[in-house]
Amino acid sequence: MKKLRFKKIDAFASRNSSGNPAAVVYLNKLDELSEDEKLRIAKELKGFVSEVGYAAPGTETDYELCYFSSEREVAFCGHATIAILNDIVANNEALHSKRTLSITTRTARLQVENRYRDEKSVYISAPPPRFSTKEVRAADIARALNCDPDDLNGSLPIQIVNGGLETLIVPMAGLDCVLCVGPELQELKEFCLQIGADIVLLYSSEVASPGSQYRTRVFAPTFGYLEDPATGSGNSAFGYYLLAQDMWQGEQIKLEQNGFRDAPNFVQLFSQRTDTGDNRVWFGGGAVVKIDGQYCLE
Repeated sequence: MKKLRFKKIDAFASRNSSGNPAAVVYLNKLDELSEDEKLRIAKELKGFVSEVGYAAPGTETDYELCYFSSEREVAFCGHATIAILNDIVANNEALHSKRTLSITTRTARLQVENRYRDEKSVYISAPPPRFSTKEVRAADIARALNCDPDDLNGSLPIQIVNGGLETLIVPMAGLDCVLCVGPELQELKEFCLQIGADIVLLYSSEVASPGSQYRTRVFAPTFGYLEDPATGSGNSAFGYYLLAQDMWQGEQIKLEQNGFRDAPNFVQLFSQRTDTGDNRVWFGGGAVVKIDGQYCLE
């Protein structure tokens, strides 16, 4: 039996919302467990958390991370990254004053801005964006979402953007239209697989909380569950979309996310220009440890 260092951490949690739970397994090396073992743990935790993040000290960066859902390996999981880095910094006093850290995922080398001392939070640089030219019809989206076509905002573009995951971004006509959507998991999963999207993000500029700029909801049926209540990768893709549409200039903004009008989770975004002149979106927030112990893998 393998006994593994294990935590359940709620990323983006706040006083009035539960955030998004991630399981975290700390390893000495990422290959300490096989891919099958990592997937098995994620399957065993299905319904308890949406993804499991695995973290180990890095060789070329400070830490190496990978992620699994109950269905498959996940290229990038923003909320698990927020959970892991908040926990690492919080429990290492020497890191409290270290302004930046670096991490490696399966797809990219990313930077971490440490704001633990001032905000009890960390910010992650999202992977560089990829914009798909694939056209997806609004009528097909409405059918897959089980909503009225008029609930979509036809004056704004629908687009697939990758900010870590292939994200179908769908503008909605208002806050109520975002909140009332109730898709069926298998039908939405088949639609996502057909168009090549990992997740679906709905958004509206009508919000419920003062100080928020947008409300989002994210559905992730290809990973074995319907809704992601607080997400880094999806909102990063949304940030790149906003920049490309000149709907955001890159200043720090607050997004509210989930299907509850008065108890949303909050994700912070800002963008920063790189040395090569490209804009890179950063997402951030805090995290709360709920379970701290061992995972026994037979």
